[in-house]
Amino acid sequence: MLIEVKELHKIYMIGEIEVRALDGVDFDIDKNEYVAIMGPSGSGKSTLMNVLGCLDTPSSGEYHLAGERVSEMNDDQLASIRNREIGFVFQTFNLLPRATALHNVELPLVYSGISATERRQKAVAALEKVSLTDRMHHKPNELSGGQRQRVAIARALVNNPSIILADEPTGNLDTKTGDEIMEVFERLHQNGHTIIVVTHEESIAAQANRIVRLRDGKIEEDIKTDKGAKVLQPV
Repeated sequence: MLIEVKELHKIYMIGEIEVRALDGVDFDIDKNEYVAIMGPSGSGKSTLMNVLGCLDTPSSGEYHLAGERVSEMNDDQLASIRNREIGFVFQTFNLLPRATALHNVELPLVYSGISATERRQKAVAALEKVSLTDRMHHKPNELSGGQRQRVAIARALVNNPSIILADEPTGNLDTKTGDEIMEVFERLHQNGHTIIVVTHEESIAAQANRIVRLRDGKIEEDIKTDKGAKVLQPV
């Protein structure tokens, strides 16, 4: 099991009001699953994404990632596991504007302590996976939106993480370009990567093998899609 989440709670205090962003979430994700997390505004999906991505810690409950108990880690430990185990893809790309595509992809490797030569080799290999080696020396403002997102995906891949965690990865793209980016995720999934996509778009979620729907901090539904299996698995 790659991810194990048990009785996960995240509670915020807004003045004197207690907000239960996550309210007893339980689920597992196997290696090489392709999962979409959905839910309306305020459902808890962004909070869950932050916890799964080791950007935040739960108020209570357990989260195990690749055999490690993440839910009790300190900030330094969380930063280390983020760099090793999780590749992030954001809606807004989050690229350094003055750096080339190649240098943007290399960035996570700087913190891994490997040589400049090996960093370059790994970055070129990641760009090859997203069919963008011909643009590796271009800066973000010289790339289309789809190309920028491909750079972001290559950056997420470069450390060979356990999980690629994508937050609304097509949100800033037109339909045709968004479809092309989802084809990249499908190829990565077929090549053995575990993909978690947070989205509000049904058409994007339908491309995953499984959809987890949240409402009011709880899992409302956990189903296999037609792509994943014909059998529904309601909670």
